[in-house]
Amino acid sequence: MKRDLTRLFHTQRHAASQAPFPTLGTRRERLTRLARMTKQHQKAIVRAIQADFGKRSETEIRLAEISAVLQAARYARWHLWHWMRPRRAAMPWRLWPARARIAPQPLGVVGVMSPWNYPWSLALMPAIDAFAAGNSVMIKPSEYAPNTSALLAKLVPQYFTDEELCVVEGGPEVAKAFSALPFDHLVFTGSTQVGRQVALAAAEQLTPVTLELGGKSPAIVAGDADLDRAAASIIFGKGMNAGQTCIAPDYVLVESRLLEALIQALSRAIEQQRPSDKEVTGFVSPQHQQRSERLLAQARDHGCRVIDAGHHAPALVIDPTQDLEVMREEIFGRALPLISVKHIDDAIAFVNARPHPLALYAFTDDKLLQKTFRHTTRSGALVFNETLLHHAVPSLPFGGVGESGTGAYHGRHGFERFSHLRGIFYQSKQSSSSLIRPPYKRWLLKLLRLG
Repeated sequence: MKRDLTRLFHTQRHAASQAPFPTLGTRRERLTRLARMTKQHQKAIVRAIQADFGKRSETEIRLAEISAVLQAARYARWHLWHWMRPRRAAMPWRLWPARARIAPQPLGVVGVMSPWNYPWSLALMPAIDAFAAGNSVMIKPSEYAPNTSALLAKLVPQYFTDEELCVVEGGPEVAKAFSALPFDHLVFTGSTQVGRQVALAAAEQLTPVTLELGGKSPAIVAGDADLDRAAASIIFGKGMNAGQTCIAPDYVLVESRLLEALIQALSRAIEQQRPSDKEVTGFVSPQHQQRSERLLAQARDHGCRVIDAGHHAPALVIDPTQDLEVMREEIFGRALPLISVKHIDDAIAFVNARPHPLALYAFTDDKLLQKTFRHTTRSGALVFNETLLHHAVPSLPFGGVGESGTGAYHGRHGFERFSHLRGIFYQSKQSSSSLIRPPYKRWLLKLLRLG
């Protein structure tokens, strides 16, 4: 398998060297093929993902997996001509009439290590940005979603040559070898623990990385918030994919005086959005389900009030202690801790005392408080009065900060992430640069002393 990996990598590296700057037409045509592959095989994609999860809402698959890819490809096609154009850079007056430009250049070969929780979209959305930037792409899908991985490996050769896009299946050993290849850029989406290993392997090759690592994304409900509106959004974000989403709200902070009212609002939202098993999503493996239920059982055993409607709906855990696993690790399941604080400043301090999250959800219409959140907190994204939907905005960068990740992509931000922004200097025939060459004149030193 290592020989196959190396062969595929060198195939793409050679192709990139032979065509180092794909045309606008070539890039658009690749994006069209990727979108067509997704659109023409929607039913197969739905079946594969449902087989991996045992049970998963078809609506959520079409919303978060299929539509997300089609929208990203369409957005890149529309805007690519503008992104590719060299843009003017300011020139210091002393160097006039020289000119400067910034010209995006393809990196070469981009590696993508995708996760199991959104096995189609998180494999192909980085590929869309890499294609837009003119690169070749190798994808290593997660072995925890074997049916979707197999479908991807089957379909890609029908639409792309190995020189353009290829899929490498396998377990941890293949992933380890994949991360050690000398890519021009490597994207990894997954846990912080595995992300550290990927970063170390990439560092041996001096490969730049984009790491999307998740973590514990908090929701803060301020005193002026519409509780029913906030609850509906929080339950939507937590309920999507049974909580198996890197930007799902991981816990909720609320002022003590509003705790019981928020509990009632969240319970109503659960009843409205998750009344039965009709739109339920299962866990990707028995181990993941057992872990999710263990977190709830541990909270009950330690005396926490747990409000659980069952059928894979979010379960509220009221005021858990900080030593419980549900507060120490990313949940990626049904549990939704609610933590009461005396004042909104205490909620902000609570978040700031912990690793920077991938997303911070704040429910408030108070403009001054929104400004406080912008200036005093740090997170991959800051979202007011909603959850998850910022991921669907292709003009926004998507990425983490600190332990929640490094680097961002989506839209132009992804195009530039997978490009080398090359500085270009054009000297004029009327250049005055000879005046600053040795032997240096006295007047030059006097001029420099003036600053």
